[in-house]
Amino acid sequence: MSFEHVILFNLTLLAAILSPGPALVMAIRTTLSAGRRAGIAMGFGLGLMAAVWTAAALLGLETVFAAFPWAYWAAKTVGAAYLIWIAIQMWRGARTPIQTDLRPAGRAFRGGVLLQAVNPKSALFAAAVLIVIFPPGLSAIDKGLIVMNHFAVEIAFYTGLSMLLSTQAAQRRYMAAKLYLDRGAAVVMGALGLRLVLGR
Repeated sequence: MSFEHVILFNLTLLAAILSPGPALVMAIRTTLSAGRRAGIAMGFGLGLMAAVWTAAALLGLETVFAAFPWAYWAAKTVGAAYLIWIAIQMWRGARTPIQTDLRPAGRAFRGGVLLQAVNPKSALFAAAVLIVIFPPGLSAIDKGLIVMNHFAVEIAFYTGLSMLLSTQAAQRRYMAAKLYLDRGAAVVMGALGLRLVLGR
């Protein structure tokens, strides 16, 4: 494994993080509605579980899903149900006023872990990226470094995002447009849930 492999992995990872998905939607919404501390905690939860999925991919979870398709189907179904449940809660609560720092950091962290945990496609994505970018025969040390690097990239991104969005101006704009932003986010989350369960 070379430094160039790590750079390419990080660029691919950042592109994946920036693509519209449940993790990015929830990180943005949590920061705008509950503040910087909760947004960073949500990012730590998302990053931790994403790194766990990468570790699982390095240990061959994709092979398990291929050998037992029902396990992947079950994981997708649970994940889709959770995303749709979040979407319903967002839609129903769109008109409810939110006070700053409503969500404790610990709760946001657990929400990030759970949200990422119910997305088995993260493991398959990680497996595909790892196979394409890194050479075969990685040592245990190399695998450990890849996982720690993944976690560091996720944390850096979500911390930076929370710092950027936690300004008073950003929060005022969110509060003014809360109904439309929350219902828009609900539609996105619901669509992602349906895509997860209906897609191959």
